[in-house]
Amino acid sequence: MSAMSQRTDSVFVSSLGKGDTLHQQVLAAFPLCRISEEDLIQNPQFCKLLATLSQHVDRAGLTQHLRRDREKAERELHTQRLCWLRVESVNRVLREIVQENRFSKASSALTAEDKFCSTLEQCLMVAQCVKQMDVSSDSSEDHSGVLGLTAERVQRQMPPEQELVEMKQRLSSELLQHLKKKAVSILKYYQPEWENESEGLRSVKLSKLPELLDAEQKRAKSLTEKNRENETLLQRQTHAQLSELLKCMNILQRLVLDLRLKAQKDLDRKKIEYFQAKCETGLQKIRAEMLEVQLDTYTRDKIAAHKKITEKLRAELKSSELDKQTLESKLTSFQIYGQDFEALAEEYSRLRREIATKSWALKEFSA
Repeated sequence: MSAMSQRTDSVFVSSLGKGDTLHQQVLAAFPLCRISEEDLIQNPQFCKLLATLSQHVDRAGLTQHLRRDREKAERELHTQRLCWLRVESVNRVLREIVQENRFSKASSALTAEDKFCSTLEQCLMVAQCVKQMDVSSDSSEDHSGVLGLTAERVQRQMPPEQELVEMKQRLSSELLQHLKKKAVSILKYYQPEWENESEGLRSVKLSKLPELLDAEQKRAKSLTEKNRENETLLQRQTHAQLSELLKCMNILQRLVLDLRLKAQKDLDRKKIEYFQAKCETGLQKIRAEMLEVQLDTYTRDKIAAHKKITEKLRAELKSSELDKQTLESKLTSFQIYGQDFEALAEEYSRLRREIATKSWALKEFSA
């Protein structure tokens, strides 16, 4: 057992030396298993087990012994099917002969051909009844026939012996002629250009028809197998392509988000610059409107008059300030006089009010 494990390990190690093809070999050895290459990469021990099993089982998962038994059973089944197919084919051809004769003859006169077909039809009917009445040999129950009939009583309905002999003498030739007719119809369907050929050339081509049909059947099976392989390959490629497309979509989504954020940042900056320029333009327009209003309001004559008024007011203000200083000095010197000081205080208040009024007027004209 240890020697066997060592041998399998050596086989596995030698397979490992081939590189990444080991996983494809395991997948090819077990096509019915729904596993992927990623599963084998993530489970190396399981991959090793499958690689070891691939040395002892076939693609369907059968061992050598079971495969031999299955092949033997398939050969026996093929033989039985072939025998049944031959009998069934002959039976159906004979029934076709009877049906063609029945529908092609419209006259009521009985001919040798009609007698042959009626005898053949009677034999086929009796054989079918006997087959239907036959019971399986593995049953131990006592089965009674339909309406008490037995196979021996049904076989008594066979035609007379002389008619059977005459029918059997013509049977092979009629069967061969009917089969040749069907082969010619198949040949015309398969190769329509051979329809106008001579009888001898047609016979030669009829002899090659089985080979042509066999080659065509093999070609059809080969194309079917190739289509199945192409379908499997297409499914794998489709899965791989969808995976790549999903990756590309994720990358594109990230790029779109990044570019959108960057573009939004640039757009916001440009909007801010636009609004700043627009605000500056509005301020300049307001200043221009204010200057225009001032120019419309203050003409040269008005400005000259305002200057004269300003100079006069400044002179009066200066005179009032001198009077204020004089009064303040008097106020300080006459504070000791008591009630006599009230008259001076009132005069001082009046002068202050007058100075304040003239200062306001001077300020307004200066503006």
